[in-house]
Order: sequence, then C-alpha cells, then structure tokens
Amino acid sequence: MANTYRDHEEATAEMFRNDPELAAEYLNSILADGDESDLMLALRTLSKTFGGVQEIARQAEVNAHTLYRTLSEQGNPELKTLAAILKAMGMRLAIQPLGSRGKRRNTRASTSKVSRAGTAP
Repeated sequence: MANTYRDHEEATAEMFRNDPELAAEYLNSILADGDESDLMLALRTLSKTFGGVQEIARQAEVNAHTLYRTLSEQGNPELKTLAAILKAMGMRLAIQPLGSRGKRRNTRASTSKVSRAGTAP
C-alpha cells in the first residue's frame, strides 16, 4: 500500500497553487487583521508555493539573498520590492475603500453633484 501522507505545508502549497484567488484572499486577510511579521511569514509561505525564494527572486529581479532578508520576520520591504514579489506570484497590490466609509463618501459626492446642478427636472 502506497503512503498517501502529505504534510500540512505541502497540502497548503498545493491548495494555493491550484487556487491563486485563495492565495490572494489569504494575504488580504492578513493585511486586514495581522501585523508586519504575519505578512512576511505569509509571503515566505507563498514564495515556496510559487516556485521557491530563488525563483521568485529571479522573476522579481531581486537578489535572492536580499529577498530572504526581506521576507524574514524583521523584513521591511520597499513598496517596489513588495509589488515585484507579488507580481512574480501572479498577484498585485490594490486599494479598496473600507465598507461604510467608502459608501458615505460616495453618497456625499453624489449629493454635492445634485446640489451644484440645481433641482432635478
């Protein structure tokens, strides 16, 4: 009988490889609830998933030693480096409004447009 055991890390990596949207959701949840060290750990995990640190460094055009240091617990990547790492993993940075705050601003913008235009016909 063949051994079908896979460790958690290997199973997680396969799951993220097969579903890049899940990997993006994983990072977004960390950005929402975690801290910098959580983000660096997640990026290290995903770098292994998407070819390893050496491959991510090659695709991101970053020195592998620098990338190892960047993804350490004390890492503090520049925005340019973070964007390159994510791009190498098939992802990108994006800005989204916070739920109610974004809606409130959109409502004010719509209201001010109506009041400047005068009364509606």
